[in-house]
Amino acid sequence: MYVIMGASGNTGHTVAENLLAREQKVRVIGRNAAHLKPLAAKGAEIFVADVSDTAALTKAFDQADSAYVMIPPNITSNDPLGYSNRVSDAIAAAVQTAGTKNVVALSSIGADKPSGTGPVLGLHHLEQKLNQISSANVLHLRAAYFMENTLPQVNAIRKMGYSVGPLRPDLKLPMIATRDIGTAAADALLHPTVTGKQTRELLGQRDLSYNEVAAVLGKAIGTPDLKYVQLSDDQARGAMVEMGMSDQAARLLLEMAASLNSGYMLALEPRTRENTTPTSYETFVAETFVPAYHLQAAA
Repeated sequence: MYVIMGASGNTGHTVAENLLAREQKVRVIGRNAAHLKPLAAKGAEIFVADVSDTAALTKAFDQADSAYVMIPPNITSNDPLGYSNRVSDAIAAAVQTAGTKNVVALSSIGADKPSGTGPVLGLHHLEQKLNQISSANVLHLRAAYFMENTLPQVNAIRKMGYSVGPLRPDLKLPMIATRDIGTAAADALLHPTVTGKQTRELLGQRDLSYNEVAAVLGKAIGTPDLKYVQLSDDQARGAMVEMGMSDQAARLLLEMAASLNSGYMLALEPRTRENTTPTSYETFVAETFVPAYHLQAAA
């Protein structure tokens, strides 16, 4: 039995799809049963649970040999790190009690650092808690910057005519499509090779700066001179709160941005064939960003 957390989200959905396509027995966990119905139609067992509820999550992990675990984002929380710590406590308790043997955990570049990384600190704590479970083999997938993080540029470009954000325009970041994370996680579950605890970085197809992101976006939407403008912290925080984030969540994201800008938070592995994934940013933009951009225009 494979248990998949966040199954209605970007990575978890891909993990579940991959396992179901290989006719595996899959239990999908989510907050909303309706969002899980497409997976149920393909043979998945649905389990609705609040992922910070230790008792519920422990029940969800019952008889699970393998699990994909992650902390679903909660950008409206006024205590984001408190939320992530409650979820990681529940995950660790569920793995321990259920006796789950193989765990693939979604983590992030920067999770090696004990402070100063914004929301990634919650993933550092998740890694530490899972590492204390002697009976489980755990692979921490430390993913790069999500390509999906550039989707809010749809609104920025529509409103202001340029791309914006708190990151340095020239900062080269490894960027990854979440579907590639899901594929890698499914492969790791299907073919477990980890004994003990290991970390593995996933660095996407290549490194990109936000100047390069703006160039790709501009070409794709017919605005070849599109520019990227770095915002001050106050400007960025205001924009994030306007988008629906809590002030505390916005402040944590700005702490992460500062850590990336300074080089404190970065990939530790050199790029290799094993940690490079196939989806290019151009492909992501064509398949995901451009439809979202045109949908916004229609709205």
